[in-house]
Amino acid sequence: MQTTISALPISLTQGAVEQLRNIMESQNIPDEHGLRIGVKGGGCSGFSYQLGFDAKTDQDDEFEIGGLRVFMQKAHAIYLLGMEIDWVDGLNNRGFSFNNPNATSTCGCGTSFSA
Repeated sequence: MQTTISALPISLTQGAVEQLRNIMESQNIPDEHGLRIGVKGGGCSGFSYQLGFDAKTDQDDEFEIGGLRVFMQKAHAIYLLGMEIDWVDGLNNRGFSFNNPNATSTCGCGTSFSA
C-alpha cells in the first residue's frame, strides 16, 4: 500500500511524486516550472484532466506536495478539491490515475469526468 502525501486541495501518492520527479529530470524541466493540475472542457464525459509542467501565472494558486511545486487555477478548485492522483504500473494499465470525489461520472479510460 502506498502512502499519500497530502496538501490541500489535492493529494499525490508517493508513486505519483516519484514518477513526476523522473519525468522532470528526464525532460529537463526548468526549475521555475511546476506541476500544473487543472481541467478543460472536453472528453467523453464533459471535462478532461490537465497534468503537465508549466510556469506559474497570475490566475494560479501554488502549493507544495512532496517537494514538488504545484500550480492550479483558482477556478478549477471546485472540480478538483479532495482529488488524489496516483501512478499505476500494472499489466493492463500504466499511467496516472485520478480519484476525484467530485466526479458524478467518469469515462472508461478515467481521464474525463462530469461534475
